[in-house]
Amino acid sequence: MSNEHPYPAAFRSGDLVTVSGRLGVTGTGDLVPGGFEAECAQAFANLDDALRSVGATRTDVVKVVAYLTDISDRAGLNRVYERFFAEPRPARSCVGAASLPYGGVVEVEALARVRDV
Repeated sequence: MSNEHPYPAAFRSGDLVTVSGRLGVTGTGDLVPGGFEAECAQAFANLDDALRSVGATRTDVVKVVAYLTDISDRAGLNRVYERFFAEPRPARSCVGAASLPYGGVVEVEALARVRDV
């Protein structure tokens, strides 16, 4: 995805991290081929990259919001979510959206708290 946006992929303030919506796109901004689950898996991989950019990991995530253009894809989202996050998984909301940027079918954002080790 190009750097055309006026906001960062992730922002850290102390131990709090917010991750802007991540789509299922490659570094060039192209949607990954393969349908919903491939796009969803890429969106979560992009979430991982955004977390790492501010010194966080998926284990720090406490809340995820997922936006789907077809709410019937919720079962596919659940499958990807279960593979991505180990127990105990963070809280999650799933919202139906009329459309998403770049023609995407799924977008995920997250809130994380970086714990001292």
